[in-house]
Amino acid sequence: MHKNKNSARIAVIGSGFGGLAAAIRLQAAGHQVVVFEKRDQPGGRAYVYRDKGFTFDAGPTVITAPDCLRELFDCAGKRMEDYVEMMPVTPFYRLFWENGFSFDYSNDPVSTFDQIQKKSPQDTDGYSRFLKYSKEVFDEGYTKLAHVPFLNWWSMIRVAPQLAKLSAHRSVFKTVARFIKDPQLRQAFSFHTLLVGGNPFKTSSIYTLIHYLERKWGVFFPRGGTGALVRALVRLFEELGGEVRLSSPVEEIITTEGHVSGVKTASGVWPCDVVVSNADVVHTYSHLLRNAPEAEQGRKKVLSHSQSMSLFLVYFGTNKQYPELAHHNILFGKSYRGLLSQIFSKASKIPDDFSLYLHAPTRTDPGMAPEGCEAFYVLSPVPHLGNLHLDWQKEGPAYADRILSYIEQHYAPDLRKHIVTQKIFTPLDFKFELNSHLGSAFSSEPVLWQSAFFRTHNRDGRVAGMYFTGAGTHPGAGVPGVVNSAKATASLVLQDLKAALPVGSREPGATHDLLTNN
Repeated sequence: MHKNKNSARIAVIGSGFGGLAAAIRLQAAGHQVVVFEKRDQPGGRAYVYRDKGFTFDAGPTVITAPDCLRELFDCAGKRMEDYVEMMPVTPFYRLFWENGFSFDYSNDPVSTFDQIQKKSPQDTDGYSRFLKYSKEVFDEGYTKLAHVPFLNWWSMIRVAPQLAKLSAHRSVFKTVARFIKDPQLRQAFSFHTLLVGGNPFKTSSIYTLIHYLERKWGVFFPRGGTGALVRALVRLFEELGGEVRLSSPVEEIITTEGHVSGVKTASGVWPCDVVVSNADVVHTYSHLLRNAPEAEQGRKKVLSHSQSMSLFLVYFGTNKQYPELAHHNILFGKSYRGLLSQIFSKASKIPDDFSLYLHAPTRTDPGMAPEGCEAFYVLSPVPHLGNLHLDWQKEGPAYADRILSYIEQHYAPDLRKHIVTQKIFTPLDFKFELNSHLGSAFSSEPVLWQSAFFRTHNRDGRVAGMYFTGAGTHPGAGVPGVVNSAKATASLVLQDLKAALPVGSREPGATHDLLTNN
C-alpha cells in the first residue's frame, strides 16, 4: 500500500490474533508496520502442528462473532470470503456428563427448548428469561463497550449505571442459577467463561453475553483449521505492504526520555515511533520494558493481578473415527464447583477429577486428518504455576495417559489402541514458549475488579508511544475479545498520530515527543 507522507514506523510484538488485527488496521491506514514474532510460524497461541498427515490447531478453535474479523478485510477494501472459508459448526458444543446425559448446545431454539423440556420442564420459562437477559448484557457489554478503550476513571463512571442494572457484581453461575434450577443445565449455561480463562463462580455476569453472541452469529471453523485463518490475515497484511519477521523474538523495547524509540532483536535495533505489544502484559512490562523507569507503575499493576488458570493439552491423531462425538465437546466430571475451586486456587496436586474440552475438527473438516482418521486435541484446565508447583516434564506424560484413559472409559472405546501420533503442551510451555506469566493461558483473570478500566490499558499512561492489545488488555481473552482489543488500540494509535505533527520529514522516532498520553 502507498504510504502517506506522514506515515509512522510501528512495531507490533507478537502475531496472535490481536497483534495481526492491530497490524492490519494500522497498515491499512497508511503506516509502516513490522510484526516481530518469536516463533517460526505466525499465530501466537494459534500455532499449527503437523505430523503423519494430521493437522492440529494448537490454540483457539471456537471462532465466534465473524463480523469483527470481516471488518479487518473491509478496512482494507477486501472480502474475507476471498481469503478464507468460514464453515458453520452445528451443534456449537455437545455436552456430556458421566451419568449418560448429553445436551446439544446450538442456536436452534426448537431443539434447545425441547431438550430443556425433557430434562427439566420447570426451566423452560427460566431459560427464556435468561436469553432475554443475555441479550441485554450483549447490547451493553459487547455492542457498546467491547471496542472502546477505558483509559481513566471517568470512563468507568459513565458505564457504572448500566453495569449496576445488569448486576455485574454477580458471578456468571449465580446469575444463571437465578433462571435455571437443574444442576446440569446450570453447568450447560455457565461453562463459557472457562473458554476465556474465567471461573464461572467468580467471573462477572457480563460474560453471559457470550450466550447471546453465539446465538446471534453462530460458531464457525475455518476450512483448513484456525491456522488457515491466521494465514489469511498474514496474506492480507503483507498485500497491504506489511512485514512479518518470524523467529525474531524482541529482547527489549528501547525508550528515550520516556518515549518509545525502537525494538531490539538479535539482529539489531529497529527504530520506530510506536510499539503495540501483543505479548503477555507481565512479560512486556517486566522484561521488555525493564530499563524504562516510566514503566514501573504499569509493572506493579500487572504483577498485582490474579492470573487465569493454565491448561494442559494433548494433541493426538487416531486411525479410527468416532462419529458419536461432535466438533466441540465438553466433558463434565463428577464435580463442578469443587473442581473449579481446585483449579483456581493453591493446590498440592493435579485435581483427580476432570472437566475437559475435546476438539474433533474432522467432524467439520475431514481434511484435518488422513482419510478414515481423526485429529483431536483435549484440553484440561489446571492451576497455573503460582498455584501448583509441579514438575510437568516428569508428570505430564502420566497425566496425558490419565486423560486419554478417562475419555476411553466414558466416550471413545479402545481409544489408546488407535492413537498413531501424540504431543503434549503443559503450563511450562505456556511460560517458556509463550512467555506467559506463571504459565497462565489467558493472562489476567477476567474478574470484575480486573476488567475495563482496571485491566491493562490499551495505551500506557507514562511511556509515550507504548500500546497493548490481546488477552491482557480490554476487553479480554477469546478471539472476539482480542480482535476488539486491537480495534480499540489501533483507534488510539491513529488518534495520537493524527494529533502529532507531520513525521514524513523527520527521522524515525521523532514522533514520540508529540504523542499524547492523556
